[in-house]
Amino acid sequence: MRFVIVTGMSGAGKSTVLKFLEDVGFFCIDNLPPSLIPKFIELCENPSFSNDNVALGIDIRGGSLFGELFSFLSEIENEHNRFEILFLDCEDNILLKRYKESRRNHPLNTKGERLIDGIRKEREILREIKDRSDYIIDTTHMLTRQLRVQLGDIFLEGKDFKSLMITVLSFGFKYGIPPDADLVFDVRFIPNPFYITELKGLTGNDVAVRDYVMKWPEAEEFRDKLTEMCEFLIPNYIKEGKNQLVIAIGCTGGKHRSVTLANELYNNLKRVGHSVIIAHRDIDKDGKR
Repeated sequence: MRFVIVTGMSGAGKSTVLKFLEDVGFFCIDNLPPSLIPKFIELCENPSFSNDNVALGIDIRGGSLFGELFSFLSEIENEHNRFEILFLDCEDNILLKRYKESRRNHPLNTKGERLIDGIRKEREILREIKDRSDYIIDTTHMLTRQLRVQLGDIFLEGKDFKSLMITVLSFGFKYGIPPDADLVFDVRFIPNPFYITELKGLTGNDVAVRDYVMKWPEAEEFRDKLTEMCEFLIPNYIKEGKNQLVIAIGCTGGKHRSVTLANELYNNLKRVGHSVIIAHRDIDKDGKR
């Protein structure tokens, strides 16, 4: 039997994961008190239970019982039952935004406390289980479809899990450097399509702009050298336990050159099997320079 514990930060996507696992044939239960895990496993081992894939959603709503999770997991592990832990993480500022949009209260907040206080308390409580997790997925920059793709790699395709999720992000310097960027690259040295009348209103997602940007030898050389550097850095980041890497590529307005080079890097990294997503922060903003 494959037994998966789904846990992590409230608001990071646990319900989405459980829905995906249910869709692919897992028997799923959400918010089961940890003290009932041994009894539940015992029921699953009954010959009348026909499903070999089980997922339990466990989170901070379990209150004080959550702190006893590992003792209950150790109990079933001693009886030769293997379990896997999938931990969903997300940056505090995105969790704040999600809570405000949904108008929900954080489960750890008491009257008069700020929302960020509950998030910080939860992160501290979950520190141990995150450290002991088999899979850590950071959903900060993920769309639902991107999360489902990564879950499919783990639970359907049987691919080796790469805990480092890479985001290649284009941006415009006129709108500020992305605060979550780990690596920042400036491509304003490449001739600007903005000054070509027929290209001004297009973006780096258009073939004409892409061809214009990449016709310059310095653009090709930059792409190749950046790809080579990333190929060196990524295994070392994974070795050190980093689970998210944001590579930001900027031009003046974030519409032409940065979009083109971000797409180029994304395609190169995707081609060799990295878990990578692409985002263009400023592509739809005012194109005036």
